[in-house]
Amino acid sequence: MEPKPFRYDSEVPPGEVRHLRYEISETYLGDPVEIPVTIINGEHAGPSVFMNAALHGDELNGVKVMQEVAGRYDPSEIHGTLVCVHVANVPGYLAQQRYIPIYDLDLNRSFPGRDGANTAERMANQIYRRFVEPCDIGIDFHTSTRNRTTMYHVRADMSRPEVARLARAFGANLILSGEAESSSLRTVATNDGIPTITVEMGRAHRFQPALVDRALDGVESVLAEYGVLPDVPVSWPGWTRIIDSATDKTWLRADVGGLVEMQYGEVPLVHEGDTICTISDHFKTREKRVAAPFTGLVVGVLQNPVAAPGHPLCHLVSVDDATLREIEREIEAGEFTERPWS
Repeated sequence: MEPKPFRYDSEVPPGEVRHLRYEISETYLGDPVEIPVTIINGEHAGPSVFMNAALHGDELNGVKVMQEVAGRYDPSEIHGTLVCVHVANVPGYLAQQRYIPIYDLDLNRSFPGRDGANTAERMANQIYRRFVEPCDIGIDFHTSTRNRTTMYHVRADMSRPEVARLARAFGANLILSGEAESSSLRTVATNDGIPTITVEMGRAHRFQPALVDRALDGVESVLAEYGVLPDVPVSWPGWTRIIDSATDKTWLRADVGGLVEMQYGEVPLVHEGDTICTISDHFKTREKRVAAPFTGLVVGVLQNPVAAPGHPLCHLVSVDDATLREIEREIEAGEFTERPWS
């Protein structure tokens, strides 16, 4: 096969790298709202891969991943095309807010979008038609929301073989299986025949270099799996836990209000009955202990140390015996790297 130009409303010929700012909206002053995009069109034929960050404007780890991917690969080594949307939600990014400001519109609940709709849907439509729809597979980078942090993991609909292949190739230890919201980028793209996964990694409002490095390894492993980098091996994380049942995961929530102190130690592994956190009043006359209902990993955790009844404290997923043994071996050997609060 001969390599082909990548077309949006212009085209990038094979063997070329193009950094561009693509207009998707306007400000109140009528100035353009432009998203930064890098397109690396390889000298050799192959699949097109889209990657994007900052659909939520304060989720920054993926922004750093996009910067590094855009500078890492040369067209001479690429079999196919890489499309990197560095910042999808520019208004939210400029305000360092999750949603599009003023009307609090969620860009990741607005796909595929349409002309003549609200601001978010119009922006989503431009992003989707120009840079997602021409591609074959996709990776959507996120972090947890403010006041929380999350373990590095993938979210994917593992009931679809084409998505499961992509999720496994990324090489994360933990995969949470299931459908996303119907108007999310992941669901819309997958339903259109573009298998897409979501990568969740760490906290908002910061770069976390260890997580960025792992994500770059994951991207390279995906490119190896799909022949974009045919001479690179696909990586294997050592162990993988796929959570595909509601009974294997739970959000633990506060039953009382007060000050929260996490108690579970240096790694996010807890055994059934272990104390995960305590909630005490300001006088230390009342303390509520929150225990693990099963043995598992603390995937997401509250960072704000105050809670009211109903506030989420942590997201816990179970581990089977084989995974538990491998995690304990890694902890003993000093190889266990999961630190969602780092």
